[in-house]
Amino acid sequence: MTSTGMASYWVPLAVFGLFTTVEGYVPSPWYPWVYVAKVCAVIVSLVLLPRSLRDIAPSTRALAPAILVGLVVFAEWILLDRWIPYTHIGTRTAFNPFSELADPLQLWMLLVTRFFGLVVLVPIIEESFWRNFALRWVTNPDLDAVPVGTYSQTAFWMVAVGFASTHPEWLVALVAGVLFALLLRSTRSMFAVVVSHAVANLALGVYIVVTGDWRYW
Repeated sequence: MTSTGMASYWVPLAVFGLFTTVEGYVPSPWYPWVYVAKVCAVIVSLVLLPRSLRDIAPSTRALAPAILVGLVVFAEWILLDRWIPYTHIGTRTAFNPFSELADPLQLWMLLVTRFFGLVVLVPIIEESFWRNFALRWVTNPDLDAVPVGTYSQTAFWMVAVGFASTHPEWLVALVAGVLFALLLRSTRSMFAVVVSHAVANLALGVYIVVTGDWRYW
């Protein structure tokens, strides 16, 4: 695989991570604009480097298990994080648009953009890197020699820990990483894990807005 092909798996996530870091340092009034810029930058990176998107082939066969695992991930994310005391790795921005934004148009534009990022972009870029690239690369650096859904035990745990370390809620993220990898192995479908991640994030986003539990935002 060419260097450009390899870059398609990690560059969008790196762009997302860079903007996420910046979000933590800008004044609150700037947050909506930084988030919109992040979404645009990630979309541009996916358009310029589309190789990773080719593996996300729609599959009706994978929908049912994908939705089920996504709902399980959402449930364990909220419940385990509430029931098991553990130290988080840092904090999220926890930006509450209802208290920070007085303009209804700006409020709803941010919510739509935020949900688009949460439900569409994040599942694509995180799963493309962790479950499509990292699992295979740790198994064998010759990526083309490793079919999607094939990985070693070492890769399984290394990627689960790596995925967990990028989330403040590392414990529940570790469980999620394990479940997504098992779903990938059983379905051999990147579409399945992207949909599953999207379902979990959609449920989490709705939960945050309805309950006002902005620490997950």
